[in-house]
Amino acid sequence: MKHISILVPELAVMEAVADPRYAFSAANQFLVAAGKQPLFQIHLVGNEHEVSLHDGVFSVHADKLWKDVTKTDLIIIPALFGDMKSAIDKNRNFIPWIKKQHEQGAEVASLCVGAFLLASTGLLSGKSCSTHWAFYNEFRTMFPDVTVKDGCIITEENRIYSSGGANSYWNLLLHLVEKYTDRDTAILAAKYFAIDIDRENQSAFTIFRGQKSHTDEAIKKVQEFIEANYQEKLTLDQLAGLVAISRRSFERRFKQATSNTVTEYVQRVKIEAAKRSFESTRKNISEVMYDVGYTDTKAFRSVFKRLSGLTPIDYRNKYNKGLFREKVSR
Repeated sequence: MKHISILVPELAVMEAVADPRYAFSAANQFLVAAGKQPLFQIHLVGNEHEVSLHDGVFSVHADKLWKDVTKTDLIIIPALFGDMKSAIDKNRNFIPWIKKQHEQGAEVASLCVGAFLLASTGLLSGKSCSTHWAFYNEFRTMFPDVTVKDGCIITEENRIYSSGGANSYWNLLLHLVEKYTDRDTAILAAKYFAIDIDRENQSAFTIFRGQKSHTDEAIKKVQEFIEANYQEKLTLDQLAGLVAISRRSFERRFKQATSNTVTEYVQRVKIEAAKRSFESTRKNISEVMYDVGYTDTKAFRSVFKRLSGLTPIDYRNKYNKGLFREKVSR
């Protein structure tokens, strides 16, 4: 049997507690239906037996207290809600126990912004992880020794797993089901829960907001200039001259402030504008490409797919409201 410990921390997202339990319970049922023995022993593990969530709207009963679990095979840290620093402070009692269990051989998986609590254990130091795209900047600020993999759905390193934002944690759950059972059981679970089993990134859902939670006012001025003039051909010398900084110092300060090179930032702004256009207009690929300042079709398609996870035409077909209504009305 594999012992699964699903944490029930304060400020947890209830679905991120219930869904892992549902996923592994369903996997047990699939195994039994196939004439096999159930594999997973699942427990909800809390700091207290009764945990109130979502301002008291829901209450979850923990099967066990963490201090009573001396050995487990997998710890699942669910997504948290609200202010991340507060959420970590309220759940610090879990941290020594998580570290001890990992030292004893347990695997640890964080769902979505549960990565903040996982990173607080120190187990992610020097490693890579994923989390919700909207929290990338905050995570990098709080945990500069951890590498956030942009757009990544699942990371796995040294018995530590993490997942991307919101419902993408289902892909990590399916990955774990497959690892512990087999591909057939994972595929059956994917069909049962209507999940795309091999989705690899969350880029298509990402909204680039520009990293401005820093104190370098000169760099903010350049960011605002880029966002107002992304259709133009912008050069490093032009942007550095805008704030009277040498090119080398400008590149260094820009990367330090935004976690992007200047070129990457310009590309992200252009592609974000292209995404908005695909979502809300009837313009074709070439029109949108020229609107955002690209003249090379191959380059535009390559950058768009790298940053969004989809080709321009696939993105338009998936998210354009008018096209969606036409499909529904047929």
